Amino acid sequence: MATSVLDMSMSLDGYIAGPHDGPGNPGGDGFVRLHDWALTPDGEFRQSGLAADVLGEMNAMGAVVAGRRTAEQVGHWGGDHHDSGVPIFVPSHRPPDPSVADYPLVTYVRDGIASAMAQAKAAAGGRHVHVIGAYTAQRALEAGVLDELCIHQIPVLFGGGRRLFDVLPSRVELDILRVTDTPEATHLRYRIRRRATG
Repeated sequence: MATSVLDMSMSLDGYIAGPHDGPGNPGGDGFVRLHDWALTPDGEFRQSGLAADVLGEMNAMGAVVAGRRTAEQVGHWGGDHHDSGVPIFVPSHRPPDPSVADYPLVTYVRDGIASAMAQAKAAAGGRHVHVIGAYTAQRALEAGVLDELCIHQIPVLFGGGRRLFDVLPSRVELDILRVTDTPEATHLRYRIRRRATG
């Protein structure tokens, strides 16, 4: 079965977006700083080194689950998440803008995060589900449908913006799977521990 992996770049003080994040300023002020690790000075994705290895692993996804706010701010990636050709599931209780009909890979799921994740895992064909968006991550943790976290910890303090884990339902225990240190970022991969039931 596919594994769901939240994949986000984050400042040391927990921000995934800078101040003034909004439709006219996606990611807020200074947002690119959180992604310098993945980009060359020309703004292209790195093609070699540890950063390229991390990007390659991330881009081996079979489906995407993205928060509505994230998806709308980037125009639903023009209907194709970074030219990956994989389906994109957007959990939202509200119907999408009619323009989404032009994007056959984008599906709005109106019956909750668990349903969106189940559909994404079924569509992923054994590859992982790439999860993005702070609110979506929080709801997926709450519903118990997020399997792993891959945090790209950036050596910067933003001091404001949008935090990744601002509101959680309870404490979440994690197992460290891997730590990859580079001068630009520390890439941390965790497995989420499931609570014992019964």
